[in-house]
Amino acid sequence: MAGARGSILPPMPALLNWFLRLVPTNPIVMRLVFVGSRQLRHLYIRAGYLAVMIVVLLYVLIDPGRGGALSLRELASDGANMFQHVSFLQVALICLLTPVFMAGAIAQEANPRTWEIMLTTPLNNLQIVLGNLFGRLFFVIALLLSSLPLFVMIQYFGGVRGESIMVSYLVAGSSALLVAAIAVTLSVTRTAGKRAVFIFYISVVMYLFVTAAIDQILAQPRPGAVAARFTSAVTPLNPFLALRSMLDSNVYAPRTREYFDGEPGTLTLLWMSRPVAVYCWLCFGLSLILVTFSTLRLRVIGARTGSVPWYRRMFGLSAKGATEREPRPVGHNPVVWRESVARGRTLGAMAGRWGFVALGILLGIVVLTLFHTGLLGAEEFRTTLLAVLTAEIVVITLAALNMSATSVSREREDGSLDIILTTPIQPGPYLRGKLVGLMQFLVPMMIVPVATMGMAAIYVALDGLGRDGGVMLSQPQPMGTGTIDLPVVIPEGAIALPILLVPFIAFCVMVGLHWSIKSKGTIGSVIAAVAVVLLVAGVVSLCGQVGGAQMGVFGSVLAAASPLTLLFSIVNPAEWIPSAMADSPGGGRLGLLIGAAIFATAYAGISAGMHSSMKRSFMMTVRRLAGTK
Repeated sequence: MAGARGSILPPMPALLNWFLRLVPTNPIVMRLVFVGSRQLRHLYIRAGYLAVMIVVLLYVLIDPGRGGALSLRELASDGANMFQHVSFLQVALICLLTPVFMAGAIAQEANPRTWEIMLTTPLNNLQIVLGNLFGRLFFVIALLLSSLPLFVMIQYFGGVRGESIMVSYLVAGSSALLVAAIAVTLSVTRTAGKRAVFIFYISVVMYLFVTAAIDQILAQPRPGAVAARFTSAVTPLNPFLALRSMLDSNVYAPRTREYFDGEPGTLTLLWMSRPVAVYCWLCFGLSLILVTFSTLRLRVIGARTGSVPWYRRMFGLSAKGATEREPRPVGHNPVVWRESVARGRTLGAMAGRWGFVALGILLGIVVLTLFHTGLLGAEEFRTTLLAVLTAEIVVITLAALNMSATSVSREREDGSLDIILTTPIQPGPYLRGKLVGLMQFLVPMMIVPVATMGMAAIYVALDGLGRDGGVMLSQPQPMGTGTIDLPVVIPEGAIALPILLVPFIAFCVMVGLHWSIKSKGTIGSVIAAVAVVLLVAGVVSLCGQVGGAQMGVFGSVLAAASPLTLLFSIVNPAEWIPSAMADSPGGGRLGLLIGAAIFATAYAGISAGMHSSMKRSFMMTVRRLAGTK
């Protein structure tokens, strides 16, 4: 009778309980959702995501140059334009924010002690993997659903089908699922740690840039259409390219059956004519494979050994986890040595650093070779060179922010900062050592875009080494009539780019150090530093773009406000500094050099001021947070 009174509801079937434990009632999912929903950082990310989406929507909607009443056709056109901008922005934000939400899966659950505790629970392998995956993916899905009212509102303008809205959400969701599955796999295999969070972030950005550049090279013009081209073989591999094939099909059209030479195979036809569907299925398929691998690999984690593998001996490294090593010369400032040498003395860091250098130099040589042999036209050469250099500068900036934003907070987390505070080292030499050491570490990476730009400038200065067609490009004269002859790359860029790039990276390092000192953890300091630099660089770049377009030679000076606006002005001056090119092409080119020197001095001055400020408040801030984890 007691048993009957204690049981009000019949027991849940075992099979149903097993399925519910996979995701809906999974304790890992419930823990991550409950804890994450109460964090202010997640609230700020959600609010910032919606704010950016609303601002872009209003920016596209409000056109100051248009007046009077609008016809229904113009309203429909505006609706389609708004939908296209917001859809691309949504995919971009999802690709940027998903690694942020998944950072915990890489950094926290990669801790062997965390996994050892989880493996002692009654949860099976699949429940543990899916719990980590969907528990963190929940916040990304919440972001997607929060923007749905904006897309519904766009439909009131016309020109947007409900099917297109669903497809754009499917592309964004598929991208988030794949990135999340990769992050969980890295966590399960313990191939990542806290220092690998930003490497994972950079890899996502690099993949998007590289596939876009390859598509620019492989895409073929579409017969019978002006300025239109077909999608390429890499279109289904990039979410932005796949989405563009649906939203901008008049200019970027999938290759249908009638445009093939001969009868294409079923897989080839599907790949080239349905890039959105192929991309989504690839994401789902790869995610399923990664989840399956993680489930099988979860409890099969090899033990560390003390032997030195041949590939570590080749780079002069000791055994992984070894307790002793050969002595190394430190120099006068040990902080400089630690940041510039000791930080990069792991196999992964050395491979990533020098692999970036080798790949960047090789890409520069390949792009110039393709242009010299005529396989790339002048416009294609410009677009490809911009994609390569932009990706390199973005990666260097993110690497500088990651390393500087974790340099002090990492020492606080592992307890070494408490030891450093007992030494005679003063805040000034300590911070200066951090800055100098990190800049020395980044020098080989900064050489890559500078060397690529230098090769392009020398090639143009030598008149293309006898290239057929030369290196001059005749373009419509900006803000006027007639045409103007401009080189495909302004040679002065080989001097202006390094002048501005080095102080800008030093500024990024100082911003990262500032937040590393103020933050308790590495993840929070990295996110704050990236947000600040994105805000500053975005505002400065916007001012430089507007000034370069409207203010003549003085505008070319303003165009050098950030490395990216300077880069775009060097490679495509007719579009980015049109007023200067119309008034005085020589003055505009000289203005870029003067602007690079002025803004380089400004960045250096700001960095010096931040160093002085941090030196004064260092002891109070660090000692207040000392001992916290």
